[in-house]
Amino acid sequence: MADTATLGVSDATSAKEPDRPGRDGRRGRSRRRADQPWWFALPALAVFGLFFLLPNLLNFVYPFTDWSAFHSQIGFVGLSNFSTILNDGSMARDIRITLEYAVLVAVFQNGFGLGLALLLERDTRFNRFFRAVFFLPVLISALAVGYIFRALLAQDGALNSVLSSLAGHQVDTPWLGSTTWTLVVVTLIHGWKWMGLAMLIYLAGLKSMPGDVLEAARIDGAGSWRTFWSIRFPLLAPAVTFNVTTALIGSMNTFDIVQATTAGGPGSETEVFNIYMFRVFGQGLYAQASAMSLVLFLIVVVLAVPVIVGLRRRENNQ
Repeated sequence: MADTATLGVSDATSAKEPDRPGRDGRRGRSRRRADQPWWFALPALAVFGLFFLLPNLLNFVYPFTDWSAFHSQIGFVGLSNFSTILNDGSMARDIRITLEYAVLVAVFQNGFGLGLALLLERDTRFNRFFRAVFFLPVLISALAVGYIFRALLAQDGALNSVLSSLAGHQVDTPWLGSTTWTLVVVTLIHGWKWMGLAMLIYLAGLKSMPGDVLEAARIDGAGSWRTFWSIRFPLLAPAVTFNVTTALIGSMNTFDIVQATTAGGPGSETEVFNIYMFRVFGQGLYAQASAMSLVLFLIVVVLAVPVIVGLRRRENNQ
């Protein structure tokens, strides 16, 4: 009996022994955490708070003041700045132009990106090379892209020179000087700049599709177009949600490409909201410019939330 009890005790002891390394490991991790105090993150937190958090918080304060280059002190004026900008006819026009710009950019950026993803879907050396080529514009500064296209699309620029050689007569089309199509041209430039990012997102969506579903469609006799429209495109719903949302929000906050190509011209036909805000800020009316930025923030939130909700509902219905 004693031997049996002894064996039972030794078995229980040996059964508990494997837990010791785990406890020792947890103690080791606790000691390592104690050796890495939280205040090591203070420099990064200070930079984040000073250059990001504080300016964003002040953006909800300055619109209600008279801050400008013409006042030595800042005083509270309530909703006066909002009343001033709402009575300015330029604001409604620039909001309309910004919305048109955002919709066109979303169409072009996603159209180019999806088309490239479908063309370069197969993993060949040729396709991998051109994926990198089409992604390069994403890495280039937007201002640089704008200035390059401004030179190419000038009346005496490279595009008109090539067209003149092909047509056999002088072509001097004002690509960035027309009140009819200049907005479309600038949105095409914006879509070209960011199509590489959309292409990568769509490629990831295409690569993650289950092969058995596509194989079943082929066995059932579905052609390429039928398979894409009925199966592949619905399965791309998460990629569409991401790309459309980022394109809309990014283009509604655009400034650099428009500033570099047209600076809001001709005749304010491409003056998006940020160009208008920049012009007012340059006049020394800092509080009014801050009020405009707050209005733009509210517009983006009001428009983006329904779009995101609708696209997410579409995902769930697939």
